[in-house]
Amino acid sequence: MAGAGVREYKRRIRSIKNTQQITKAMEAVAAAKLRKAQEKAQASRPYTEILQETLIRLAGVAYEISHPLLEKREDIRKVGYVVVTSDRGLCGAYNSNIMRAANLAIEKDERNIENAIIAVGRKGRDFYRKRVGLEAEFINIGDNATYSDAREIGQYIINAYENEELDEVYLVYAHFVSIMRNIPTVKKLLPIEPQVVEGEEPKEEQFVDFIYEPSAEEILLALLPRHIGSQIYHAMLEAKASEHGSRMTAMSSATKNAGEMIGALTLEMNKARQAAITEEILDIVGGAEALSKGGK
Repeated sequence: MAGAGVREYKRRIRSIKNTQQITKAMEAVAAAKLRKAQEKAQASRPYTEILQETLIRLAGVAYEISHPLLEKREDIRKVGYVVVTSDRGLCGAYNSNIMRAANLAIEKDERNIENAIIAVGRKGRDFYRKRVGLEAEFINIGDNATYSDAREIGQYIINAYENEELDEVYLVYAHFVSIMRNIPTVKKLLPIEPQVVEGEEPKEEQFVDFIYEPSAEEILLALLPRHIGSQIYHAMLEAKASEHGSRMTAMSSATKNAGEMIGALTLEMNKARQAAITEEILDIVGGAEALSKGGK
């Protein structure tokens, strides 16, 4: 029995060591991918901020312009949520935090409306398929998301909004802060609302230093659809960096836990081996005493 126990410990230790090698390799791969994803996410931030500032400036000059993407509807019947998750798991609580943020946003909306999910990523698609209405899905994008991918998603959303299939659209994604931290973020995507200071009307004299060619109205009309694609692309880059950071952290923790389990099992195995040796010694001593008594 004792021998069988030691063999079982050895089998479990060998199995955990194999798992530890896998988690360590996945940690190294995630670290390599994280560096590239982090650089892309950080490089996209200035472009996104400047585009937002340009829209604010143009809205101040051409604030009487009419465009379907700027139209605020009084009767809100259906709200869409673009939920950006990963296609793969083993990244800790990353996906569950994103979906929790989306669910919380839906629960906080007290309007009697219908909600629909546009899932970007397999994990979000699988979660919402049987829970909330799944309007569309975009999966298997991979680690190298391109602006073309974001533009395809953005065009779908724009078409749905212009055809009044959706009356509002929100973007839910993870904002990358560091390897150990990302912030689930919910941002309004449609209708487009230039973020001017509340209570202040846009003043044309604030923008007199800029000359627009062609007109500010034409530039604004051209930038509005690109703004949607840019917001989605930036969210995808931030989400990818957050995913790799979460996976790296999760695999590091798994590798450490495997090492602790191996240490604990090795201690128990040594105890079992020592108990087996002690039992054999006692059997030998007892047999020798029996033989000596029998000889007398």
